[in-house]
Amino acid sequence: MKLFPLHLVPNDTNINFMRLRWISLGVAVLLAVGAIAAMAVNGFNYALDFTGGTVVELRFQQPAEVDGVRDRLAAAGYESAQVQTFGSGSDLLVRLQPHEGKVDTETNNRTAQEVLNAASLPDNTARIMRNEFVGPQVGKELALNGLYALIFVVVGFLIYIGFRFEWKFAVAAIFTTLHDVLIVAGFFALTGREFDLTVLAGLLSVMGFSINDTIVVFDRVRENFRNLRVEPNEILNRSINQTLSRTIITSFVAFLTVLALYIYGGGSLEGMAISQMMGIVIGTISSIFIACPLLTMGFLTVTKQDLMPKAKEEAALARRP
Repeated sequence: MKLFPLHLVPNDTNINFMRLRWISLGVAVLLAVGAIAAMAVNGFNYALDFTGGTVVELRFQQPAEVDGVRDRLAAAGYESAQVQTFGSGSDLLVRLQPHEGKVDTETNNRTAQEVLNAASLPDNTARIMRNEFVGPQVGKELALNGLYALIFVVVGFLIYIGFRFEWKFAVAAIFTTLHDVLIVAGFFALTGREFDLTVLAGLLSVMGFSINDTIVVFDRVRENFRNLRVEPNEILNRSINQTLSRTIITSFVAFLTVLALYIYGGGSLEGMAISQMMGIVIGTISSIFIACPLLTMGFLTVTKQDLMPKAKEEAALARRP
């Protein structure tokens, strides 16, 4: 007895996605070009994680409300201040860029005093436990480490998918994944939202979600190529339709999880939540409209010969036209 309809989309669905492949790939290229243009023209609004700034540790008499402290700092002219708790709820860590834009002991101390005055309340005053300046050299190292992480993930994906499937699948999956990351990164460049380490972590998680969604579709493509005697376009189309229900349900549940993080996670996690929500939506769309259509283009065109088990080789191919 079926207690719950696990198939959101009927199994016999036959939407002709491949008929739209030129349109979908054209839109994908336009979005990618727009994202690159936004990054080239606007650049990123790097947060203190990458640019450096003043770090002030405050201890309140009572547990302090993070959003309230953040709002008071914004009213004092520090709109981009990052506020987070650590240790007990009475300890807050504030990171911000000095108004003067220069670094010396006097400026650093003056900034810390302004932060103290803005954050304190008459019934809940704070005191400075420490204040220091984090130089931009640390930011450069963080940016370089983020680039290394990106390269490591891409190479790892290529090796894994190439080993599990076939190199054409690996290249198509990487193109699809990089497209998703590019669109999310372009959004941050276009809107001028702060780009910090949490956003970088969000972009890496977007890569993971996108590649996972794409692999599920590719696994069904491989099975259908070996078992069905129809044209490649029909096999790709059937594979998308057969995994459509799973793709939508998984993406919807993941989106709800990240939405909760966006609503209740506070300002420090907002950028990561936004990048992940965008990545889930774009990754779902790309696994349907981009990944498989790429397998019909030029040197990425996949055939039955590409996917037959290597151990069977000629005898198997002779039996499966």
